[in-house]
Amino acid sequence: MNRPRIAITLGDPRGIGPEVTAGALADPEISGLGQFVLVGPSSLLRSADDVSVGEWRAEDGAAAAGRIAGAAIERGTRMALAGDVDALVTAPIEKNAFRAGGWHFPGHTEMLRDLAGVADVVMMMAAERTALGGALRVILATTHLALRDVPAALSADLLVRQATLTHAALRDQWGIPSPRVALCAVNPHASDGGLFGDEEERIVAPALARLREAGVDAFGPVPADTVFTRAVRGEFDAVVAPYHDVGMAAFKTAAFGAGVNVTLGLPFPRTSPDHGTALDIAGRGLADPSSMKEAILLAVRLASHRLSS
Repeated sequence: MNRPRIAITLGDPRGIGPEVTAGALADPEISGLGQFVLVGPSSLLRSADDVSVGEWRAEDGAAAAGRIAGAAIERGTRMALAGDVDALVTAPIEKNAFRAGGWHFPGHTEMLRDLAGVADVVMMMAAERTALGGALRVILATTHLALRDVPAALSADLLVRQATLTHAALRDQWGIPSPRVALCAVNPHASDGGLFGDEEERIVAPALARLREAGVDAFGPVPADTVFTRAVRGEFDAVVAPYHDVGMAAFKTAAFGAGVNVTLGLPFPRTSPDHGTALDIAGRGLADPSSMKEAILLAVRLASHRLSS
């Protein structure tokens, strides 16, 4: 079987994206696994097989950096949709520069969704190897919200959509025949029968019933103080967390530096490192390529499974 062809967008050229990409691709564990095509400004490309989206100079400023970062995402996505590449890996963008460059999306996820023409996508944080040994995959049901706003944002419909997309991705992209998806409780001890809130009975329980009826192997509501440990031990293949910090605190404790952001629901695999542009250390030789390496490894794994199916 041919090695998968992976497009890597270089992100904001002022940030650490170009250097962590170079560091990851120089790792012996990466070389030979796939054909890697860089997408970005011509000054940062390395071979004739790479794809230029224009010129950029350091003196051009933030808006120009955001414009060319968005152009690389657009080009990489179109390559993936056309089948020219088998997966897309995206280096970080800086949101203010991205908007100043003329791209009116909150970030990668929304832009990829619209370019691909899909109705729903899900952000998964995935670590196929963690400090505790086993894999941990976490979906954030809600993301950047004040804690007081989370209960109103949660619904059975939302949990069903997210768990269904997660189940399909784990089956079709990871090759897990019968994925097990846990719904993390909202309240302490899963509310102890209503003592500490009603979200488990009002939102989570109906979602679980609908998921099971649809053939999804769903569990819950599982208290937050045990669900992630149980997942790492292999009891669950993914956890849907009700809000940002309950999911991310557990994930980064188990997998800091090795986490990968995966967009589920696209017609192609997309991964990204779990860090930002780190403009303050860019170009100083301090950036750690570990998360980019994991993003590339996971993209290769998902693309290879897709090609062999």
